[in-house]
Amino acid sequence: MEIILTIVVASAVILFGALISMGNDRQKKAIDGLREQVVLWAVQDLKIKREHLKQTVQVPDPLQWLSQVAGRVLGQEASLQILEAFQETQSIVCVDASGEHKMIFTIHSPGEIKNLVSGRQAKLSAYASGNPLLSLPRNVVCLELSILNCGYMFDLEFPLAWSKLTGWSAENRDRLWMYLAP
Repeated sequence: MEIILTIVVASAVILFGALISMGNDRQKKAIDGLREQVVLWAVQDLKIKREHLKQTVQVPDPLQWLSQVAGRVLGQEASLQILEAFQETQSIVCVDASGEHKMIFTIHSPGEIKNLVSGRQAKLSAYASGNPLLSLPRNVVCLELSILNCGYMFDLEFPLAWSKLTGWSAENRDRLWMYLAP
């Protein structure tokens, strides 16, 4: 009799454990579903807000905007002046008002620059044209400017500022590279 009672109690405990476990799995799935819906809602909400901001974004002074962006990345205030622009590499050479930094800004990544420089003719034309982007030393400091280090509006403001500064299109570009020239 005691053996039967022990078997019944043990099976009841196992049955209740299985029921609780199934209930926990259902709750976990429900909570995961809610979490996923909250994330989707938040992403959609941000998209709506950014779309509204996209229509109202303006860059009245592109050089001041570029100075602020460079200052954020460098960790110090920068007041830039444009020295020259090079259309073949779509780059601009700027100097800080203090004369401490000479910077080259371009929409081309370091890999794209290497491809431009790799040709023998490009090397010869680099010295002939005086384009400092094509004759950078290997140890030059290259900083990537993007939405991650320049503010959440960077990808919306950058094409406007770049086209006002240079007259060149930067559509579908969301990054700018800054080379600190020696």
